[in-house]
Amino acid sequence: MKQRHQKTLDLIFHRPVSGGIKWVDIEKMFMALGAEVSEREGSRVAVFLFNEVTIFHGPHPTPETDKGAVSSIRKWLESHGVTP
Repeated sequence: MKQRHQKTLDLIFHRPVSGGIKWVDIEKMFMALGAEVSEREGSRVAVFLFNEVTIFHGPHPTPETDKGAVSSIRKWLESHGVTP
C-alpha cells in the first residue's frame, strides 16, 4: 500500500472520528487493498472486497465523507482484520 493510502487508513482509524476525509481517497484506498469499486443508483457505491459486496453512501454535494460513514468503514475494515 502506498503512503497516501496508508495516510487515509490512519485518518479512518483516528479518534475522534474525522469528518473531512475525501471520498475519492477512501475509494483509492479500497482499490489499493484489492477492491473493485462501482457506482450504483443514487449516490451508493458498491465495494467488492473480502469476498463480499458492501454498499456505502458516497457524499454529495461535497466531496468529504461524513463521520457516520467513516465509522461504518472503520468497523467494516476492523471486522476483516485491516488496521493501520
